[in-house]
Amino acid sequence: MDAMEENTSPPPPPPPTTGGKPPPYKDPDDGRQRFLLELEFIQCLANPIYINYLAQNRYFEDEAFIGYLKYLKYWQRPEYIKYVMYPHCLFFLELLQNANFRNAMAHPANKEVAHRQQYFFWKNYRNNRLKHILPRPPPEPTPAPAPLPTPPPVPAPPSSLPTMSAVGASAMPPMQFIGTPGTNNPKNDMRNVMGGRKRKMG
Repeated sequence: MDAMEENTSPPPPPPPTTGGKPPPYKDPDDGRQRFLLELEFIQCLANPIYINYLAQNRYFEDEAFIGYLKYLKYWQRPEYIKYVMYPHCLFFLELLQNANFRNAMAHPANKEVAHRQQYFFWKNYRNNRLKHILPRPPPEPTPAPAPLPTPPPVPAPPSSLPTMSAVGASAMPPMQFIGTPGTNNPKNDMRNVMGGRKRKMG
């Protein structure tokens, strides 16, 4: 069992650069304890509330802490990223390299915006990703309806009605609101309802 654990043990983190000098100390457990501590810390960065805590307690004003955040970027390499359970921490680690983001996260309103956006990402990411990953079945072709046989034209029976040209000359337009031309019927107009009286204004 111990032999299997040794085969799957994580690689130690890279030593901090000291300008060509050997590191000042050697970890007694080959860096395993430091690996676990840094893994735990970097995954805490997936929480905007924790980032707000760091900003309000002025950790981001310490140059040594900023340098430590730069050093932690080695977690983006493939041999280390497979141990990260919360990948949002790497996104926030990249944002924390920017001084404007570090200053903005000190405000509770910005913390809430980041937290809300993270929630919506978790809520919709799977569905949106599945839309682009899963192949869509091609639309089923609809069979064209068979053309109906056209019946032969039936000759119209002779009629005693007058033709349309004769009727159209004497027919009245379809919307007649007044009497026929030449009659003395008054128009049905609002001006005639009052009986020619003028209404008093005022």
